[in-house]
Amino acid sequence: MAKGKGKSQRRFQDWRGRSQREHQPAAHQKFAPRAVKIPAWRVAGADNLDDLPRLEGMVVGLFPGGAIVRAAGRELLCGVAGTFRAPQASTALVVGDSVTVAHCPASEGEAEQDDSCRADGMILARAERRTALCRPMLRSGKRTDKYQTESFEKVIAANMDVLLIVASTCQPRFRQFLIDRFLIVAQRGGLRPVLAVTKIDLAPPDEDALGEFESLVRAFRCCPPTGEGIGPLLAEIAGATCVLTGASGVGKSALVNAMVPGAAAATRQIRAKDERGRHTTTSASVYDLPDGGLIVDTPGVRELGVGLRREELAWYFPEFEPFAGQCKFADCSHSHEPDCAVIRAAESGAVNQRRYESYLRILQSVEG
Repeated sequence: MAKGKGKSQRRFQDWRGRSQREHQPAAHQKFAPRAVKIPAWRVAGADNLDDLPRLEGMVVGLFPGGAIVRAAGRELLCGVAGTFRAPQASTALVVGDSVTVAHCPASEGEAEQDDSCRADGMILARAERRTALCRPMLRSGKRTDKYQTESFEKVIAANMDVLLIVASTCQPRFRQFLIDRFLIVAQRGGLRPVLAVTKIDLAPPDEDALGEFESLVRAFRCCPPTGEGIGPLLAEIAGATCVLTGASGVGKSALVNAMVPGAAAATRQIRAKDERGRHTTTSASVYDLPDGGLIVDTPGVRELGVGLRREELAWYFPEFEPFAGQCKFADCSHSHEPDCAVIRAAESGAVNQRRYESYLRILQSVEG
């Protein structure tokens, strides 16, 4: 045995023993109470879930360890069953998900309990999502394998019909390039985009900039404080399930308050030093529309990934379609190749040059 080797092994064993003792909870240590009380029928065993009635509902809120599910005309506080399984490549549960719940009718003693110790059922399964508003997130990063770089879909809302994109004329400025990305996200997720331009009382909308989107999305000019433009917007989305999205500070919560009487969504002033918004909404909130349907208010974003491969991006710019077939190369990226018909169309004005610049920007950011 080499000199000093036995001492090294003893030091390692002593260190491992101390580490294990330090990570063992003390006998008197008390843990925080559960966010939702698990009823006796759940503790007794998962087999008891089979005897409970099933309800189909929609997730309208989330909390640590469970979700609020709207089913049978009421909102149920539900835990998640141990047998629940969701695809690993996306968020397990989000607002808008259709779920199956094992409902536990409240007994006479439990009826008086407050929400902090109430459980109305357990979520057993989630239906396949019809549409999804999502953004990609790389798995590599803090507390993850740095060599695992595949994309993870962070779903913000599911099963929505309309993506209501909110932009402002000023404070913050009208960001055309961000709207381009939202249009891609809407197409990719299967949602119908609608554009609402707010703060028209502070500055008139740039009609030239809005004209670029006329063939791509219906646009509505709105002033939430006065109610101008709110009626036509409500008529456009009546009876639909909608999710709001847009940059921070554009007035999403103020728009909700104008569309839904009594919503009382929180609003904040923008930062004066850079005219950028603050994150007022920190989680998705659900509101019922007066003419049917519902609207989901989501936290604002400052940057938005599209989660596409390079060869897929051109399909989300429909104005390229008449020219893409005339390119010299079948796999043309429309960025630098010789004899590219899309480049020629952008130079001649047949394709909007600002939109083409947006395409090049996004192309640089997507994976190969």
